Amino acid sequence: MVFKTPPGVYAPQDDTWLLAEALQREDITADTAVLDVGTGSGVLALVAAGRGAAQVTAVDVSPLAVGATWLRARLKGLPVRVLQGDLLTPVADRGFDLIVANPPYVPVAGRRIRRGRGVAWRAGADGRAVVDRICRDAPPLLRPGGVLLLVHSGLCGPERTVERLVGAGLRAAVTDRRTIPFGPVLREQAPWLEAHGLIAPGETKEELVVIRAERHM
Repeated sequence: MVFKTPPGVYAPQDDTWLLAEALQREDITADTAVLDVGTGSGVLALVAAGRGAAQVTAVDVSPLAVGATWLRARLKGLPVRVLQGDLLTPVADRGFDLIVANPPYVPVAGRRIRRGRGVAWRAGADGRAVVDRICRDAPPLLRPGGVLLLVHSGLCGPERTVERLVGAGLRAAVTDRRTIPFGPVLREQAPWLEAHGLIAPGETKEELVVIRAERHM
């Protein structure tokens, strides 16, 4: 049965598919505990469950995203537990073998918002309002040998992400890169990004990166 992403829920885009490719390379078994942070449409949680993981948890702050992911998992008969909450807060007392995250990362004027259309992508003036929280809060939840896969734009500093994750005791590196044309959001933000020196005049493409970070055994 076809299930479309409802209005108000972040639909799968290039960053989703790039992260899904990285996820497919990980060793996943029935015993692998997987967390999808900011699940949106639930695609990444479903990919993990489809690979055989029997312990998949998806979290999103949006009730619409929670409902969409729950319904999609049920329609496909996949074991995904869906929780509503802010990033890792609902699972702060648990441990995971694999955490995947596609957080808001677009630099914009003003603070990160908590509701409305832009909550899935607006991430403060440097694009790191949510990325930095994940770099801080995800490492303690990784079991020995556990892996964090995090996707974001090159506009918000992959090297800073790697540095923070290494500082948290993980082995971290950029493993995937893809250059894509600006989508509607970045085309709209381009004048502001250019005025603040975040893109070159006339720039129309961005680089997406996946950072893989692993906790020592």
